[in-house]
Amino acid sequence: MKKYEPKDIEPKWQRIWRENNTYRADEDPSKPKFYTLEMFPYPSGEGLHMGHVRNYSMGDLVARFKRMKGYRVLHPMGADAFGLPAENAAIQRGVNPREWTLNNMKRIREEQSRLGISYDWDRYVATCEPDYYRFTQWLFLLFYERGLAYRKKAAVNWCPECATVLANEQVEDGQCWRCDSEVEKKELKQWFLRITDYADRLVDDLEQLPHWPEKVKAMQRNWIGRSQGAEVTFTIPDLNDEPVSVFTTRPDTLYGVTYLVLAPEHPLVPQLIRGRENEESVGRFIDRMRKESELERTGSEVEKMGYDTGATARHPLTGEEIPIWVANYVLMDYGTGAVMGVPAHDERDFQFARKHGLEIRQVIQPKDETTEELKNAYVGEGVLVNSGEFDGLEHRKAISVIADRLEAEGRGGKTTSYRLRDWLFSRQRYWGCPIPIVYCDSCGTVPVPKEDLPVLLPEDAVFDGKRNPLATSESFVHTTCPSCGGEARRETDTMDTFIDSSWYFLRYTDAGNDRLPFDKDQADRWMNVDYYIGGIEHAVLHLLYSRFVTKVLHDAGMVKAVEPFEQYDPLGMVLKDGAKMSKSKGNVVSPMEIIDRFGADTARLFILFAAPPNRELDWSESGVEGSYRFLNRVWRMVEQHQDLFRDRPDSRPEDAEAKKLHRLLHQTVKKVTEDIGERYQFNTAISAVMELVNGIQAYPEDADRGTLAEAIEKTILMLAPSVPHLTEELWHSIGHSDSVHDQDWPSYDEKALIQDEIEIVVQINGKVRGKVVVPSQADRQTIQDQAMEQEKVKTMLEGKTVRKVIVVPGKLVNIVAN
Repeated sequence: MKKYEPKDIEPKWQRIWRENNTYRADEDPSKPKFYTLEMFPYPSGEGLHMGHVRNYSMGDLVARFKRMKGYRVLHPMGADAFGLPAENAAIQRGVNPREWTLNNMKRIREEQSRLGISYDWDRYVATCEPDYYRFTQWLFLLFYERGLAYRKKAAVNWCPECATVLANEQVEDGQCWRCDSEVEKKELKQWFLRITDYADRLVDDLEQLPHWPEKVKAMQRNWIGRSQGAEVTFTIPDLNDEPVSVFTTRPDTLYGVTYLVLAPEHPLVPQLIRGRENEESVGRFIDRMRKESELERTGSEVEKMGYDTGATARHPLTGEEIPIWVANYVLMDYGTGAVMGVPAHDERDFQFARKHGLEIRQVIQPKDETTEELKNAYVGEGVLVNSGEFDGLEHRKAISVIADRLEAEGRGGKTTSYRLRDWLFSRQRYWGCPIPIVYCDSCGTVPVPKEDLPVLLPEDAVFDGKRNPLATSESFVHTTCPSCGGEARRETDTMDTFIDSSWYFLRYTDAGNDRLPFDKDQADRWMNVDYYIGGIEHAVLHLLYSRFVTKVLHDAGMVKAVEPFEQYDPLGMVLKDGAKMSKSKGNVVSPMEIIDRFGADTARLFILFAAPPNRELDWSESGVEGSYRFLNRVWRMVEQHQDLFRDRPDSRPEDAEAKKLHRLLHQTVKKVTEDIGERYQFNTAISAVMELVNGIQAYPEDADRGTLAEAIEKTILMLAPSVPHLTEELWHSIGHSDSVHDQDWPSYDEKALIQDEIEIVVQINGKVRGKVVVPSQADRQTIQDQAMEQEKVKTMLEGKTVRKVIVVPGKLVNIVAN
């Protein structure tokens, strides 16, 4: 008997698949399409990790399954190749980021090939290559033309360690998402994309995504932060009644406002404190707040600090003048940078007012109750008090009524507010897509013409870690104005690398196009992505940006799709010893070491079988070894029955054992088909095949041989999407000349699922006393009669009176007797 040798089998079939272009996307328009996609990797120097293996194995299983089900499948791969780690590596190693990145890309492609993933390599894209970033620049110009790209001076998130700006989405708990350094605020001129123009559609269109996890949709809704409320306009007497707008979701509490709070960065603050006694101390406070992160200013445990500006604001409905304060917990980035203080009905305001001796005025109280002095903010239901003509109104009704009054008075009205801010797009680094803009003293800001793209990254940049390397390249910075032909300077900021991954799935549909980012007809043939799989950590950043870009391209008439991903499956992390794998913990397992020891099919099988896709997976050496043993069992099972396939008999499941295996086979085909094709539960699909293998190995030698041959052959077919090399080898070993992956997926016979006879539990007074085999279609009386005829049952009923017989068809008979 031949031995199972993955190190011989796997390279052989990988070479044959490559030479035959086996996985080139099928363009047959008569077939239904299926676009399956795993998030493409960043080409780090560490190569693939087990999270990658899990991601790619799952996507590959689906792609192979859909091909066998008769779909034309698009299953591409690429590299998310721009980014700060490459630039940092260049600084540390004294090499160009391009050289470092391309070497890593080559290594990762080799490792992906060793896994046997069925990619259409002809569609490979690398975001750092000019033939890709040329069209990233092309898309930027489209945004610019449509008024969706603009430049302004703004307080931005600055990471001192990475020496670059971060978008709000890239700041996590006040820290840089990549290096965990504390983020500072800094005033810089930056490029933005108007994602806020699409805020409503980004929220509303989540309803078009029934196959997205609810928790992911909730994360997007929370990030966009759409709130219905009212705009309230206060005025400042000291500044000639300069208006100050405040957004609130609680206009019903407007009569309880006893102070106004501005963010330290608010543009009116310097005017309010100018010439006052506290100008110097408030100025120092403002400078300090500019350097602190959002977490340092707004965390639940952070002390609420503030200063009275000495100025007042006029209440829009009562005309009362109330003090204006500046405080750490109000941010210029959120809302209008101004907040109305209602200490009686907001816990944060209550604490602030108590600390600084500000008035606390209750304007909502429980109906038919009188509240004594508040010890905490009252946030419950109630009616308005101390609210002039609105006294007695139920507070929910008052929200609308007071908002209408503000609108009628010209001092505000109903409005919608968003947490989402425009996408801060500029990065002060080299290894990213250059922004195709030049600055001319005569013409101002000038876009580079599309026919002059790409704006290439220069080779003479200096990587010293002290400045933006792109700004050090004289050959890049100095250029000619496309408009007047005079001297001009190029924009030296590059684009946020999230833009690269916000349209790559569209480029895959037409990867060789040298005229456009993609052809509309080609994109419409494949979009949407039917099954998208990747880490939950991308549920806000990447998915939100991809949805935004797709909507812009839809509005521009470039693609029919309005959403990029029909179904998204977030992967659970791979853990070892209960912790996420990382070098710092010393718990990393190398995928290539597992492949060297056990083969790619073992690695794939374990990672598919060990846990459901969205659950965390605990790495287990014994689990890997168990997967390897199972594949050896399958190998031996086929080798032992080679004679069956030399002169294969027809399947005749007539005897009891043959019927049993025949039924198990068709039950397995049904379950595996549904688990993969409908539920995307790969672990239970594999478990079902394992049970079938057990049934095959227990099958008697003297039972029908044709039934056995059918079961073995369909076992190979059902394992093919999960373990492609082993099954390809076994398929050919039983006499086939074409690929197992080109076969039709096995079908099941509903009639074969019906059991002729079933086993029923017999109970007496609720305790199991025996079992009886009855025809599967037997009626209640037949089941009862056969149960009562059992010798053991008769013996136990002697001398007793049967009071009742309960029959549950297919399950049990319970005889009540005393």
